[in-house]
Amino acid sequence: MNSRRDYRTSRTALFDGIEEGGIRASPSYASHEIDEHENDRALDGLEERVNILKRLTGDINEEVESHNRVLDRMGNDMDASRGVLSGTMDRFKMVFETKSSRRMATLVASFVAIFLLVYYLTK
Repeated sequence: MNSRRDYRTSRTALFDGIEEGGIRASPSYASHEIDEHENDRALDGLEERVNILKRLTGDINEEVESHNRVLDRMGNDMDASRGVLSGTMDRFKMVFETKSSRRMATLVASFVAIFLLVYYLTK
């Protein structure tokens, strides 16, 4: 008896909205159609947001790559300047290791003179 009742309720649910002479749209179908339209609009909005985010991440990627190139060039320049500075420091060490005080005085005086000359020329 219970299975007969289940059969009738499922049959009623299945054919609910069918009338003689045609099919009548049930209120649940109309709300379902409205929900579909809202979902379509929401999907379109989501698609636009995804496209914006995709362009934004592409721009960020290009910016990061350009910054990496700049940093690589800067690192290469720093390595080159480190080599020049180490050569200069080696020469200073050789000069300062000599015991000649006259040579040291001449070197210090020439550096001071060059510094003052550059200072007054740039001012």
